[in-house]
Amino acid sequence: MSELAPLIADLALILICAGVMTLIFKRLGQPLVLGYIVAGFIASPHFAYTPSVMDAASIHTWSEIGVIFLLFALGLEFSFKKIVKVGGPAIIAALTIISGMIFLGFTVGSSFGWSKMDALFLGGMIAMSSTTIIYKAFEDLGLSKKNFASLVMSVLILEDILAVVLMVVLSTIAVSSSFEGGALVKSILKLVFFLILWFVVGIYLIPLILRKTRKLMNGETLLVVALGLCFMMVVIAAKTGFSSAFGAFIMGSILAETVEAEHIEHLVKPVKDLFGAIFFVSVGMMVDPAMIAQYWLPILLITLTVILGQAFFATTGVLLSGQPLKTAIQSGFSLTQIGEFAFIIASLGVALGVTSDFLYPIVVAVSVITIFLTPYMIRLSEPAYRFVDRHLPARAKAFLEGYSQGAEPAAAKQSSTWKKYLGALLKTVIIYTIVCIAICAVGFSLLAPLMQEWLPNIWGKVITAAVILIVLSPFLRTIMIKKNHSPEFSELWQEKPNRAPLVAGIVVRCILALGFVFYVLAKLFHISVVLIALLALVLGMVMVFSQFTKRNSRRIEETFMTNLRSRELRAEYLGQQNPEYASRLLSKDMHLAMFEVPAEIDWAGEPLAQLNFGKRYGVHVVSIIRGKRRINIPGATDRIFPQDRIQVIGTDRDLESFGSALSKCAADIPDDLAETEVVLRRLELTHDSPFVGKNIANSHIRNDWNCLVAGVEKAGGELLSPSVSIPFEEGDTLWLVGEKKDLEKLPAIQ
Repeated sequence: MSELAPLIADLALILICAGVMTLIFKRLGQPLVLGYIVAGFIASPHFAYTPSVMDAASIHTWSEIGVIFLLFALGLEFSFKKIVKVGGPAIIAALTIISGMIFLGFTVGSSFGWSKMDALFLGGMIAMSSTTIIYKAFEDLGLSKKNFASLVMSVLILEDILAVVLMVVLSTIAVSSSFEGGALVKSILKLVFFLILWFVVGIYLIPLILRKTRKLMNGETLLVVALGLCFMMVVIAAKTGFSSAFGAFIMGSILAETVEAEHIEHLVKPVKDLFGAIFFVSVGMMVDPAMIAQYWLPILLITLTVILGQAFFATTGVLLSGQPLKTAIQSGFSLTQIGEFAFIIASLGVALGVTSDFLYPIVVAVSVITIFLTPYMIRLSEPAYRFVDRHLPARAKAFLEGYSQGAEPAAAKQSSTWKKYLGALLKTVIIYTIVCIAICAVGFSLLAPLMQEWLPNIWGKVITAAVILIVLSPFLRTIMIKKNHSPEFSELWQEKPNRAPLVAGIVVRCILALGFVFYVLAKLFHISVVLIALLALVLGMVMVFSQFTKRNSRRIEETFMTNLRSRELRAEYLGQQNPEYASRLLSKDMHLAMFEVPAEIDWAGEPLAQLNFGKRYGVHVVSIIRGKRRINIPGATDRIFPQDRIQVIGTDRDLESFGSALSKCAADIPDDLAETEVVLRRLELTHDSPFVGKNIANSHIRNDWNCLVAGVEKAGGELLSPSVSIPFEEGDTLWLVGEKKDLEKLPAIQ
């Protein structure tokens, strides 16, 4: 008999413990994360009453895979465009919380006499609240629709992305073992560079690949492809000096912008749940009761630091963003816990070998306590607000009310023309400059050595320069002339004082673009600097006026923007969200509304010309959505059918009138349902039956009695399917289906 591998036995023990604990914690109404941690403690050597895991190293590897899947799934739920949508209040609050809690955690850790690295990692661990726990608490308490709940969830979205950035920064500091500002700035710039590069390249290529292979994709292949892309990005991130979790998050966020995002998220969820459970179980295995007993005072003080610090900094941040005092206190009391990212950052410290052994179990204990207290802290926010409101001085209360009211108009002000122009220009220049740097790096590291091996002479250098410059040309052209014909540029050009800075901006961009051409030529050809500069100028002019470069530039930009908006375009096509122009209608006192046509509508199938909604209700049909088919700007001959969803434009009053007309078409269920019940009855044909000698067609059973002949049973017991042309015979038994009241009218029915 073959011996079972320790890894399999350990996995069996872990999953059995996890399964039992999740059932218990589900029954108790507690978060499953706590159940996994308890399961890990039971399966660890620290619990003497059950079998223990034998191969802890393998479990640690699996837990790393769990972190990868957790961050990949988080990326799938995240979208870079959400940062724009969350708004200023969430950004101000999140930055206040994270900076304040890192400082507070570092101060508390240092006061215990811990090393700087332990104190710094402690600050990172207590800076992030738990999205999962808060979301579940809001659901359980029925607070999901409250205004402060949506603000809290927006803050958590930003905390998630900032947590990933914080992991990269902590990794850099841990590897360099120093807090030098120059090294930190360099690592942040490196992070921004690769973040933009991977996102831009990923958004351009991956949706194209998925679109081209859609017919070959089923659930199985899509899952394998998605996980393959995830682990490919994990390897790339590791090769460039970042953590594997960061790479998984980036690929998840790239796939989140594709139309397959929901499908991938659904497919990945079981895998994420399995490996995520193993990760949290491994967290529980690090819990050492002896160490917790030894460090009970730091655990108590850090718990108080998390609860009081998160409540204070979150409330302060929300107040600074211009929200009312009640919203600020409710938000602050909701964020008083640490969760998943605390464990992930703690695992990072252990993996890098820069944190002490006692820090992991301390953070786990603090997390368990704060998670358990979360629902009570949320409930406590209302009494806390009433207490503060009663004792707050009138002058302070008036100041806060005036500040919150004054913040809204400022946030609503439109940006100036200069701000719009410079913002769009800066974004374009930064993105395209990063892409050009990457092209040069790839060209000189891969293409140049290859060409020197194949053509070790001047022609190898010429071909290398030509390929690199051709690939660069669409991006360099965009850097030079982008926004030169935009409405903002034209508006600014009308004022003579603006012309000098506008021209200076164009010159700077041209110098930047030509600098790339100069660099490529100078690196490959050892000739006069003046000659290289002249050649770069000529090539730059060719790029600007070349129709080939112009077409490629437009095609690349259009493809990227289409890929970036693919989910929104699909949602608009299916009627799941309003198109962009809908918000612009509000200024004209017009609205775009969606209505579903009732199944029992009496005008179903009639053309729009006959329905004449414009004259009858003052509304106009913009689109008809029928399943996965969409008819935009339907014509007079297009028809509307039951279950169609129609997008309609009109004023509030007209839309309300149209909605009322639709609702009146809904039929009520009859009071006496027994009268409409369809039943099965048998009718034996005797010699005097009026149906003998007749067939189904001329017996008129369906037309006169509204009944259906389901079968004909012959005298010998043989049951036949009814035939329209075969006449009924004496001794036949007809099996009839119909409503009771109709069947009772038939002669000799049984």
